[in-house]
Order: sequence, then C-alpha cells, then structure tokens
Amino acid sequence: MAASVTPPRGMRDFLPAEKARREHALGVIRGVYAAHGFDEIETPVMEDSSRLHAGLGGDNEKLAFAVMKRGLGADDLARAAASGDALSLADLGLRYDLTVPLARFYATHRAALPPVFRSIQIAPVWRAERPQKGRYRQFVQCDIDIIGEEGALAELELLTATVAALDALGLSGCTIRLNDRRILAGILGSWGVPDEHRERALITIDKLDKIGTGGVAAELAELGIVTGDADVAGELEALTTADWHLADGVVPPPSWLDGDAYAELLALRAALPDAAIEFDPTLVRGMGYYTGTIFEIAHPDYGYSLGGGGRYDGMIGRFLGQEVPACGFSIGFERIVDLLAVRDEERPRAVVLVYDAEVPSGRLLALKQELVASGSRVRLERRVKNLRALLDRVTADGFDAFAPVGSETTDAASLAFRELGA
Repeated sequence: MAASVTPPRGMRDFLPAEKARREHALGVIRGVYAAHGFDEIETPVMEDSSRLHAGLGGDNEKLAFAVMKRGLGADDLARAAASGDALSLADLGLRYDLTVPLARFYATHRAALPPVFRSIQIAPVWRAERPQKGRYRQFVQCDIDIIGEEGALAELELLTATVAALDALGLSGCTIRLNDRRILAGILGSWGVPDEHRERALITIDKLDKIGTGGVAAELAELGIVTGDADVAGELEALTTADWHLADGVVPPPSWLDGDAYAELLALRAALPDAAIEFDPTLVRGMGYYTGTIFEIAHPDYGYSLGGGGRYDGMIGRFLGQEVPACGFSIGFERIVDLLAVRDEERPRAVVLVYDAEVPSGRLLALKQELVASGSRVRLERRVKNLRALLDRVTADGFDAFAPVGSETTDAASLAFRELGA
C-alpha cells in the first residue's frame, strides 16, 4: 500500500490561489496596523518548555506540542514513566499563542524599546487540538499589543486599528462586545464561588454559547463549584440581556456590578461614538492571563467572533520581576480569510503567454520582461493539444487573459490578448 501523502491531521497545504488570498489579506492587515503606529517583530517558533507551562496560557498549555530533549536514553524514559511526568523529557515547545513569546521578548529587549511599545506579530502557532471544521493544529494569528500604557488609550488604539483592518478587508458592520474580568469576579462572588475555583468556573461559563444557560448551571453544580441557593441558570439568562442601563440611576445597579470597571467600559463606549458597542457581562475570553478589560469583535453575518483580546497587566512581570501594563488584540485570521476575495483593482493584471515550441527562449523572456515592467504578472505556458484544459487551469489560478505567441510575434505590442473566464 502506498504511504499517505496528505498533510498531518489539522494542518493544511495551500494551493497558489489560496496562498494568494491569504497573503493579500495579511498585506492589508499589516498595512493598516503599520499606519496606526505599530511595529512588526518576530519571535522564535519555540520557547522554553517551562515558560510555556508557567500557568500563563490557561487550557492552551495542555495543548502545547512538546519538543523532546536531545540524547535521551532508556533510563530517562523509565524515570519519566515512573514519575508520570512526561514533560520532564522536553526542554522546548512550539508556541501555542503569540502573547507568551511577546512577554518574553519584551523582558529580553526592554532597554531597546520605547516606553510605550506597539507591536505587530503575524505568525503561525501550534496547538494539539482535536481537528474539526474551523479548528486546526497549525494556524496563523494576527496580534497587535501595546505594552507600557496603563490607561484606556491602549484599548482604544487596539479597537480602532482592528476595526479599521476589518473594514479594509471588506468586513464592515462589526460589533464590539465589551466586559471586564472584575465584573466576572463580582458575578462569581455573588454565587459564592471560592477564589480557588473561579478560573475553572470561567472555563465553564465560556461554553455558554455551546451548552446554554442550563448546561453551564449543571456543569458548575456537577463540579461542586456552585452550591446552595444560587439560581445560576436564571441569573445567566438575565445577564445575557444586560445593557448599558445598569448604572444610569433609574435602575439600581446589581450587587455583582463592579462600579469602577463598568465606568471604564462606559468611557470606552463614549470614546468610540462611531462603533457599535455592546456590554456583555457573560463574555469571558478563555485565556487565564486577562486582568481587566476584555473584548471581542462580532459580525451579524457570521456566528462566531472575528477576534478578541484584553488587558493582561500581570504577565510581563512574571518574566521581568516588575509590573508592566499590557493589552492586546488578535484577529481570527483563519476564520476571516475564507470570507474574502481579492478585488480586481487590488492586484496586478495577470496574463499568460501561450507559446509555440519553435519560439526562441530569448524572445519569450524579452516579452515577459516587457510585460512585467509594465506592471503585469506574467506566466509562460507551452501550447498543448488540449488548449481548453490549459486555459481552465490558469483561470482557476487567477489569471485574467492570455495571448498566443508564435514565431511572428516580435514585441508586446503585437500580442493579441483574450480575456479568460468570460
């Protein structure tokens, strides 16, 4: 039996047209972020295993791919098996996000960076997910982060730049959902959830859109996280309809509402008058390192978020030994890229020269160079018997027109182009 020639599960190859669409989208995103004052950096695909498993990545730490130490022997394997600590065999791991590497990068290079550092990271990450539609083991993240700005300006810059990037991609009409981890802490406190169980409770609440209010209440009870008289299902139903009236003086604010956090969310809303902004007290964002404001971008045509982020003021201090404010946003690139098409006006005209076998190579190259110099993308294709199949293939590859090249063709002006796909 022939060996499998498919990529590993959860990973993909990209044909030229797919790759072109992805690179176009990445170029648009990079351009917008750069225009908003962010600078692109690059970090290694691997980090120290201890750093990736330092309690900063929440459940994603369990999905990290470990890289085994070199030169392991039978005794090393036996000790790991006896201790049940498989990670003792690894000293490195593939990054599962770009935020942990950024925190390490900042701690390493702080002296060479400005007091407020605005970074772009666009790169692949790896997670040992169970592959399914829209969920891959290797995927691209598009992150922007602001380090060193403790005020709301960081959140405002991130949200403004992200909405501008989505608009430039043709995904206008987005809604920003806002919440704050302090508000979530107040909700859990009103249910009597002990501090040591709060992160686990948030993991369950984060499943709300999948298992519903009844499912969340049942799971919290099954885990023993919520006991007593708390009507979790009923309160979650009420929370899903919460709006911006909670502290307007007409309706008494609920006991769980953190007034300072809510006031900061109201200020963000007021500073973004042109954006559609919703308050969602059930918004969790799954990463355990968030400390304050959290946000997601939703679109009415799609049943999933297009990206999200928040403030993670405690992370960099874990590396630096000194607290540094930080806030970030990540676009869900794999979710949006398949929704996009490269508009004709945003790419060069792509043409194919279908040449006869007797045409000298030097003349073909001269024709190609002349067209490339005029701004076209050019491919050379030898004429074949089944011309229709050739033309169908180059049309699928994104080419716009073709011209036959015979022995009588002398320069680009003598080429007779015919449109493809017409």
